[in-house]
Amino acid sequence: MNRAKWKGPYIDPNLTKHIKFLQKKKSLPIISRNSTIIPKFIGLKFNVHTGKNFLEISVSKEMVGHKFGEFSPTRGRFSFKKKKKKKSK
Repeated sequence: MNRAKWKGPYIDPNLTKHIKFLQKKKSLPIISRNSTIIPKFIGLKFNVHTGKNFLEISVSKEMVGHKFGEFSPTRGRFSFKKKKKKKSK
């Protein structure tokens, strides 16, 4: 469900405080995955929390308007284990 337009996009207040310092740093860790990406973030790098570790994401023009959580998958890839062949007598 979308957020009401009259409220505007949700951006974590801590994120807006650290924007000035972010240009000097390499990347900023983000735990708020539901924050919306705004045009000020273009070209910056963020470490988005996946629940277990942080994934580095560099923001491009196409990402504006989306959420940070969309670009950091929380589930790992699954593959079936190969079974060993039994020796026949």
